[in-house]
Formats: sequence, structure tokens, C-alpha cells
Amino acid sequence: MNPKHRLDYDIARRYCQRDRPIAEVGPAHSAVVDGRLGVYIAMTFLRRVVMLSCSRKFGRYPEARWSNCGFGTIQASIALLVLLSLVHSSRAFAANSDLETVLTGSRQRIEKLDYRATGRLTRVDGDGKRANYKFVAKAHWFPDGLRLLCEISGPGSDKTSLLLHMNVSGQVTIEAILPAEKGASVVPFEHWNDPLVGTDFSYEDMVESQFFWKNQELLAPQRYGARDCFVLKSTSGSQGRTHYDSVTSWIDRGILYPVHVVKTLRGTGQQKEFIYYGLRQVGGAWAATRVEAKLQGKPGSSILVIERGSGKANLGRKDFDISQSSAQGEKVK
Repeated sequence: MNPKHRLDYDIARRYCQRDRPIAEVGPAHSAVVDGRLGVYIAMTFLRRVVMLSCSRKFGRYPEARWSNCGFGTIQASIALLVLLSLVHSSRAFAANSDLETVLTGSRQRIEKLDYRATGRLTRVDGDGKRANYKFVAKAHWFPDGLRLLCEISGPGSDKTSLLLHMNVSGQVTIEAILPAEKGASVVPFEHWNDPLVGTDFSYEDMVESQFFWKNQELLAPQRYGARDCFVLKSTSGSQGRTHYDSVTSWIDRGILYPVHVVKTLRGTGQQKEFIYYGLRQVGGAWAATRVEAKLQGKPGSSILVIERGSGKANLGRKDFDISQSSAQGEKVK
């Protein structure tokens, strides 16, 4: 027998054994077939076409029959490739659809912010020692982006006031009035990652700019605790004004709110973990009542607790004048 025809015969004989499980066609095919209905149908189609090619109807003589069988195998393989490309395209479309859902939901949540909140910020050392601060904040999304004004005060008279502005591209500017300073000043970029009043929260941790970055990738879905989550990896890029190289967010599929976030610092690779507790709806919008921050390799953690607040505060630009407004003394509606 011609070596080429012998090869075609061997290929056809493998496919024409009807009692063999479809997953035995080969390791590459078996990995694809497992649990995937579209590929299973494609493989079944392939086997049936080859079986038909191997039947007596395609030739009176064995040599011609196996030649036809080999030709049928080639035709069926082409059909299989077409079907597999359709399956792959459908999966890509579904993945892109989920990514769009996550990004749209996360961005719209931030773009609807209009709140006042009061609570406390606590740093818990590894030995259990606590440092407590009063936390007062308000935020509103304007046509040019988000403004967030907060004031953090300790047991004494020291106060730290912050005004953060984030535009629709996720670019952030920060102004601050630090203790012993009389006026506001722009916080230089190199200080954005400084600990906020000695806690594990930094200045730029006060806003969720990662959802507005250009580079977004949806990873395989996971469970976090009892919640089914989308897993979104946001990458800042070399030109991004942030101290984080990437931010990975576990986002509850039902409410599109993060329950776990891991931020990776640029350069060092050190990670900071954020865990969100007590999710509830406030003014129709989902929010966490407690956020815990942990820095890799550092004992202890920091906890931000929201005790009171309003999700529909009807704020205007005049409410975000850091030089005139004192967040501490404002009444939460």
C-alpha cells in the first residue's frame, strides 16, 4: 500500500471505531471536548463524516475506499476547524459582554455618587493596640468627574482634610490641608502612596480610579466566600499617574459591587488587600459599611467603618471648597 494511503488508513481506522469514547481521539481534542457541548457536536459530526467516507458506497476497491476515506477525513477536519472557530468566537463574544457589564456597572455606580457619611478610621497594630480617628466625608459626581472631600481628626485638635478630584479617564488630583497648615496645597504625586494618618489607607485609596483605566481584563470567575464573583484585573500602564501597577477586583455578580480587592504596588510588587463587609443599599445604591485594608508583610490592619450617612445628599460645587468647608462640623442628612 502506498505510504500516504497507509497513513490515511490509520487515521480513518482510529475515527471509524464506533465503540471508542469520543474523548479518546487524542489528548488535544479530549481537553477541548471535556464539558463543552459545541465541541462535542463538532467531533460527533467529524466521526460520522469519516465513517461515511469509509463505507463501501465510496468505492468498489479497498485502495480507492481508503483513499476516499482519507479525503473525507480532510474534509471533515476542515469542517471541524470551522465549527471550533465559531465556538471560540461565541466564547469571546460572551467574555466581552461580561467585561462590558462589569465595567459599565462599576462606572455607573461611581458616576451616581451623591453622599454624606460619618464614621471612624482605626489602625490596629499587630499587638492589638488601636488608634482611632473620626472620619467625615462627602462625594458627588459632576460633569467633569468625581469630587470627594473628607476630614480625618484624632483625639486632639489635629485634622487632615483631603479633596480628591477624579475625571472620566480615572486621572486624579489631590489637595490637602495637613495638621499645622493654614491653607490647602496640591499633594505631589510622590506622596500619593503615603499612609493616611498612619493607617494602611493611602491618599489615592480614597477613590476607585482603577475602574476608569484603559486596560481592563476579565479573568476566570471565582467564588469569594459565599459570593459568585466576576474577577476584573485593571492595569494602569506605564503612563498612569498611580502608584499601583494593577488592581484585581472580585465583584459580586448580582449587585456589581466589589467584595475583595488586591492592589499591586508598582516597582516592588508588594500587595495591599481590601475586604468589604456589611454590603447594603443606601438610597438605592450598594455600599459597604466596613472596609479593612491590609498591607503585605506589615502586621495589623486598618478599618474604615461608616456609621451614618445619606445616599442622596443633593450636593453642589459649593460643598467642595476645601478652604471654606469643614466636613467635621457638617450635619449628615
